[in-house]
Amino acid sequence: MIANKKEFYGGFALLGAFIVTLAIIFSPIFKGHNGLEYMDALYNSISKGSAYYIPDVLKETSQFKGQSISVTVDLRNAKQAQENGLLFRKGGASVTVAGPSLRIKGDLGEILANALDDADEMYQNKGDAISKKYGYDERQVLFNWWKALNALEKALTKQKKFKEAKAVALVVKKAVEPSYNYYTIEPQKITDRMGVVIFSLVFYVIYTLWYGFAVMYMFEGWGMRLEH
Repeated sequence: MIANKKEFYGGFALLGAFIVTLAIIFSPIFKGHNGLEYMDALYNSISKGSAYYIPDVLKETSQFKGQSISVTVDLRNAKQAQENGLLFRKGGASVTVAGPSLRIKGDLGEILANALDDADEMYQNKGDAISKKYGYDERQVLFNWWKALNALEKALTKQKKFKEAKAVALVVKKAVEPSYNYYTIEPQKITDRMGVVIFSLVFYVIYTLWYGFAVMYMFEGWGMRLEH
């Protein structure tokens, strides 16, 4: 038995409107995407616009130009070793491939500069230049850089070259990973989309409360109340 019909049906109407709005949000009416996809793309685009650290990393790692390294890195298989060997050769290093292992001798600064050049091209969505440079898919190139540089960091750490290892890790974290993750996304400044951002945040708060009050009114109208 409904104790308060006005309150119950008021909550029911709110819940119905909530469901209709939810259906609209999940409809592909936002440039062919649903609301969640549209907002996800927007925030990814805004975050890309504020995550460009490559020039700073290049400046920080330039101190290693002229510093030679001689390391052996172990990779997963021979195919990966062959592909990764090409990455280091493009950076001016001498590379010997032995199964899944690479023997690398070269200038650490030049190697990192080449990795940063590739990461920068990918960050600018110029993947064709990368695939042309190495002869295979640009995403695979960046993934190989991720594997190769992580292996290089471990090798340098074993040699107790901690400063050099830290520089390699910086390139991975601040250049290679963002470039891979943000590839094909067009960057935007939050100031250019401030209205949409504020609306989305306010709407999220209101929409959450909307559901909560709808359920509360229905239960209270039904005669169910919290008691101490």
